[in-house]
Amino acid sequence: MSKNKLSEKLKEGVSVQELEDFARKYSTEVFTVVALIIASVSSIFNFFTGPTWTILFVTLGAVLGIFFPTPVDKGLKQLYDFTFKQEKSTQLILGAVKIVIAIFIPFALFGVMGLLAGTSYHYYTRRGQTNIQMKPPQASYHKSDEEHD
Repeated sequence: MSKNKLSEKLKEGVSVQELEDFARKYSTEVFTVVALIIASVSSIFNFFTGPTWTILFVTLGAVLGIFFPTPVDKGLKQLYDFTFKQEKSTQLILGAVKIVIAIFIPFALFGVMGLLAGTSYHYYTRRGQTNIQMKPPQASYHKSDEEHD
């Protein structure tokens, strides 16, 4: 997106139709962001569990992701492949379940984020140590090569 186009977009604002189209196209990502925000608020204000459990599970997930990157990566790939192979209505149900988990047991959601962080850390530190140009796995669940705006 060019700088002029971006400044024009900022001046005009975003229409409701554009927001709806974006949310339909990237519904899994939107649900994940909403779930993370809700889980953060739920943890900070001790709604059901406090921040202690959240920090513990993020740390455990990151440590497991760093020390066991291959099995963790395979498990996460299976989880996300399962999610993206479902029909759109099932994906919406899974997103709603993710939000319910974010409210009642946010540390579980942050544990998965820790696993993602650990495998990502392992991937990028290995790339830096070997100086080999490694390509991250391509996201195959979106139909077009269009980037987020």
